[in-house]
Amino acid sequence: MHAFYDRCAEDLAAVLEEGQDVALLCEGDPFLYGSAMYLFDRLHTQFETQVVPGISAMSGCWSQAARPMTHGDDVLCVLPATMPEEALAHWLDKADAAVVMKIGRNMPKLRKALEQTGRLPDAVYVERGTQPEARCLPFAEQEGPAPYFSLALVPGRKGVR
Repeated sequence: MHAFYDRCAEDLAAVLEEGQDVALLCEGDPFLYGSAMYLFDRLHTQFETQVVPGISAMSGCWSQAARPMTHGDDVLCVLPATMPEEALAHWLDKADAAVVMKIGRNMPKLRKALEQTGRLPDAVYVERGTQPEARCLPFAEQEGPAPYFSLALVPGRKGVR
């Protein structure tokens, strides 16, 4: 991926050096697991940049699923599902609330980590949140593979305060 982002940055730099403006569109917030940050890292010291934040996937998804995530002093942990299963289980066990992003082919590993920590019953699966074809359901009911644009929500403290 490093070489890919290097080539993309070189292509953008060539256009910017000609004096043209470039707009890079991405879904979600460009600085939260967003691919745009890799180009920003390579170009922002050479060229004037302006970053317009989007709605982060996790924020859009917990709103789509109508799930309050954190209350009071709950600790929210944002995890990439690409982590090893043991690390996922460690952080799921430690955090009051969690968002697990980048599910994709990591679905079986994430399911095991949620089961190991007793968090599966509370977990919510959100697929393509904020898009017209969004799906929200209990994580335990999700069968089969998950697309790239999916995540798991594990709400923190429950009930009215």
